[in-house]
Amino acid sequence: MAATAAAMTGSSAIIAGVDEVGRGPLAGPVVTAAVILDPSDVPDGLADSKTLSAARREALFESIVARARSVSLASASAAEIDSVNIRAATLACMARSVRGLSLTPELVLVDGRDVIAVPMRCRAIIRGDSSEAAIAAASIVAKVVRDRMMARLHRAFPAYGFAGHAGYGTAQHRAAIEAHGPCGLHRYSFAPIKGRWQRSP
Repeated sequence: MAATAAAMTGSSAIIAGVDEVGRGPLAGPVVTAAVILDPSDVPDGLADSKTLSAARREALFESIVARARSVSLASASAAEIDSVNIRAATLACMARSVRGLSLTPELVLVDGRDVIAVPMRCRAIIRGDSSEAAIAAASIVAKVVRDRMMARLHRAFPAYGFAGHAGYGTAQHRAAIEAHGPCGLHRYSFAPIKGRWQRSP
């Protein structure tokens, strides 16, 4: 992993990394995490969550939660996503996760192209989950939490197979939507649901 922001700004700076999981699925929430690592106790092996096996993500998740200075989570439901749009819902959710931290960061590093509405310095870093340890930690935390959420939701809505695809638009998932129609967890503003079904009030 390349030099972190801690190295660039001084190791005493309180830096939060922020990332999201779940922008693309047809169902379920977007989940965001904000993580402030302890510079003297950074878990080994932090990387973009998408490049790690499920078992490795789980192990790193436990290590991050145990050793980080602060971890905060937030989510935006499918209904919130439909009421605004996926980008706005994700950025608002990221800001909520930063506000939930038990420490106030001096610098917030966000994965992607967009800064978020927080009252401290904020920097957007494209592919930051591959170059910044705090963002990589946030990506792992968000991914593990969302996958666990979707596994629980599978038990409530087994017809859709959420435990297997986490709400993404797989052939199995699209076939289930065709067979059963969407449920309240689905994003009615996303194709192929948009224009064919309406969210119940």
